[in-house]
Amino acid sequence: MARYIARRLLWLLVVVFFVSLITFGFARAVPGGPFSAEKKLPAAVLAQLEKKYNLDAPLWQQYLSYMGDILIPRITGEAVEGSLRSDYLINIPLGSDFTFQWMNFGPSYKDRSRTVNDIFRENLPISFELGFYAFILAVVVGLPLGVVAALKQNTMWDYLAMSVAIFGVSVPSIALGPIFIWLFAVELAWFLPSGWGSWRQDVLPAVVLGVGSSAVIARLTRASLLQVVREDYIRTARAKGLREGVIIVRHALRNSLIPVVTVMGPIFAFLVTGTLVTETIFGVPGMGKYFVSSITNRDYPVIMGTILFFAIIIVLANLIVDLMYAWLDPRIRYT
Repeated sequence: MARYIARRLLWLLVVVFFVSLITFGFARAVPGGPFSAEKKLPAAVLAQLEKKYNLDAPLWQQYLSYMGDILIPRITGEAVEGSLRSDYLINIPLGSDFTFQWMNFGPSYKDRSRTVNDIFRENLPISFELGFYAFILAVVVGLPLGVVAALKQNTMWDYLAMSVAIFGVSVPSIALGPIFIWLFAVELAWFLPSGWGSWRQDVLPAVVLGVGSSAVIARLTRASLLQVVREDYIRTARAKGLREGVIIVRHALRNSLIPVVTVMGPIFAFLVTGTLVTETIFGVPGMGKYFVSSITNRDYPVIMGTILFFAIIIVLANLIVDLMYAWLDPRIRYT
């Protein structure tokens, strides 16, 4: 198992390399630069800014310098600083004299008093929180819907559960968000239409973000459970006189969860990294607005940092899902 995890973590480095290379190439290929939108910048000032941010160096040097700051850790005896050049996301004290520092994503080109890590510290927790709430909602709603639909196949409950699932899959959040704001915030005044921090602000964006994923989980749970309950070992358990609840929970549901768990990793990664539209609709101060503005303003460090960070999340989520297979199915072994 340890060797398998080590190989997957090495594969993470390969993924980071290719994602960074592609992102870096596309970002630089777009016409214009981070300071091209500035009004009437003198040539001397523009040259000074490009030198300050290493934009006057060849592209390969810019790439190696940027990736080196992110991937190569350092151990320093200096006090942990918060300067634009030495702001590391991870700072671990090693005794009283040294500090392990890792992942310096550099300064923002547009918000020049802040680093990318400053933006991460302030806004990423909000995006993670929103994505986590949506994921919990998707699991809590999707699994029971799928189980009920499978156990009550071809009944009113099955049709009702699958109708809800089809609605969740079919209606995008960009359409569902305004409807929920009008109904639950304006007409009924149960929740607040925008912002983040109180439960009345958090519920609507979490529901809108999680509805589609709950529908996916419900449909997959139904299909998987219907297949499992027809297996011979389920018939044997019934022939032995086991109670139906024990058969479903202990035998059928656990085995039917294997394909469901397969999609939970990508769903979690999607919900955490795909909050852009929902954050915009509900005015949630997460990473969405910074990522959009970074693309518009050619803020390369924010673009690169956000995409790389989310790529790492996706790979780690898939690793966790693979490790859960061994718990759900003892036949699966990783070497």
